[in-house]
Amino acid sequence: MLKKLLITSLLISSATFSSLSVAADSNLLNVSYDVTREFYKDFNTAFIKYWKDKTGASITINQSHGGSSKQARSVNDGLEADIVTMNQSPDIDILYTRGKLIPKDWQKRLPYASSPTSSTTVFLVRKGNPKQIKDWDDLVKSGISVVIPNPKTSGNGKYSYLAAWGYVIKKGGDEAKAKEFVTKLFKNVPVLDTGGRGATTTFAQRDIGDVLLTFENEVNLIKKDSTQQFDVVYPSVSILAENPIAIVDKYVDKHKTRALAQAYAEFHFSEAGQEIAAQHDLRPRLASVAEKYSARFKPITLFTVDEVFGSWEKAQKVHFADGGNFDQIYNK
Repeated sequence: MLKKLLITSLLISSATFSSLSVAADSNLLNVSYDVTREFYKDFNTAFIKYWKDKTGASITINQSHGGSSKQARSVNDGLEADIVTMNQSPDIDILYTRGKLIPKDWQKRLPYASSPTSSTTVFLVRKGNPKQIKDWDDLVKSGISVVIPNPKTSGNGKYSYLAAWGYVIKKGGDEAKAKEFVTKLFKNVPVLDTGGRGATTTFAQRDIGDVLLTFENEVNLIKKDSTQQFDVVYPSVSILAENPIAIVDKYVDKHKTRALAQAYAEFHFSEAGQEIAAQHDLRPRLASVAEKYSARFKPITLFTVDEVFGSWEKAQKVHFADGGNFDQIYNK
């Protein structure tokens, strides 16, 4: 019942699943982050066809979307996801550390540390870039309004925060300089939406802000779908945002959907899955697909969370835990 009440469903097809004796349920719930709605519409359609061709069985895939960190907490609190697809590994780690819903070594179960795609944080500005925003330093100038989702509830927001902090470090600044810079940045943030899609609405539909910080795949979607005109600005350096995936063992065993969930997870790494990802401006892992779509993805200097912050665990503790750097910055 909780599962049915809490999900925002994308109902694609339904039938009784009986072709695999290990699976009594033909439904999967994929709990995902905010800006993957369009990607999973196409991905799920392709997987359902693949599964039908392979097994003869029809299936239903339900989607739940929201801020990545908020979604992870919902699963930990009882939202019975068969699959979680997030934009940062800490939002999957807590399913082990807090709920023991998955094994500690979940990243070893699929290729590329269980991250089939990646993205990065870029800037979306009004057409013609009237405020002449070209790099991170422009975001802290007086009179610049920056839209960023809340780093406490959104992986998108976390990456924006860490990208700004890491920019200072990569330029040779120390932690004090980085904190000063990020403090100035968030003084220019008029509203903190809980997720990336909410921030998109604030910027693109409510016309708030001069620049939106969000994932590369999201800015390209906005440019395609909005009636307004925008430009994309690639900063001199940004952060590598990996998009991990995990089967939620406790719930696939309860639902008897492990074989189906495993196939669904693996489909992300297939040639077909990687093609769909690239078409939705998610950077693919397979070299053959990455080469085919190389013109779509602008080269940019990227740093990893581990490189600048030691690990996601350290970044979470120092910056986003209660009383951490973000709370200190924003409460001021």
